[in-house]
Amino acid sequence: MRLIIIIVIIVLIAGAIKKFLENSSTKSKSDDQAKANSKNGYAKWIGGGLGWAFGGPIGGILGFAFGKMFEEMKGGTAQQGSMQGDFKMSLLVLTASVMKADGTIKKSELDYVKDFYSRNFGSNAEQYILMLREILKQEINVREVSAQVGQYMDYAAKLQIIHYLFGISRADGHFHPDEVDLISQIAAYMGIATSDFSSIKAMFIKEVDGAYKILEINKEATDDELKKAYRDVALKYHPDKVSHLGEEVTKAAEEKFQEVNMAYEQIKKQRGIK
Repeated sequence: MRLIIIIVIIVLIAGAIKKFLENSSTKSKSDDQAKANSKNGYAKWIGGGLGWAFGGPIGGILGFAFGKMFEEMKGGTAQQGSMQGDFKMSLLVLTASVMKADGTIKKSELDYVKDFYSRNFGSNAEQYILMLREILKQEINVREVSAQVGQYMDYAAKLQIIHYLFGISRADGHFHPDEVDLISQIAAYMGIATSDFSSIKAMFIKEVDGAYKILEINKEATDDELKKAYRDVALKYHPDKVSHLGEEVTKAAEEKFQEVNMAYEQIKKQRGIK
């Protein structure tokens, strides 16, 4: 909620300054044009400064992007949308980081993000995509951003972010090593346990004994240990763990839960467990 308040303040201040400058236009047409050029950029820089001061690195990035969007609203190229929470805002910044990791921003990745936000965030999807486009133009300190997420997000939300980022990496049909490496760094900076990161990674990058990695056990585990591991991991990845983030995020979390169930069923079938 803190970022929501910050962005509202940013918009109000930027709007007040913009209005003041517009009402103060009393010179010739050429002077007006010069003033317009001078005004161009005020909102985004003010937004970035205030966002950074009150919301850390994520606030700075979002403030700058939202300020730029605010400027475009005058020309009808953007609309002010509802900022629904820290989770979605953090997701946008880390999304941009992964999309830029291999040096190119692929259409398949952008299409994946558009589809994800359309399916999960409904009528507000367009606002998020507009924000993402502005964030993609900025330099992002992944360590600082990830550390901020790690400090303020609960563990279940952080796990959901990592799962989503792997989905972006997979969007073009393969996993670029630079993207996977960056997601690994993000997980570490956020404080995600190595075993949990490996579990989510195994849901996407298939390998021998991947089902065991999803359940965070080794192949030598007993049947009783298998059952306990399944209960523990199923509880950790249950969609209810992120229900406080909204129905749309809960719905997106069901994919992780299904992967856990499929891994368990696969191992049971291999072992002949009823």
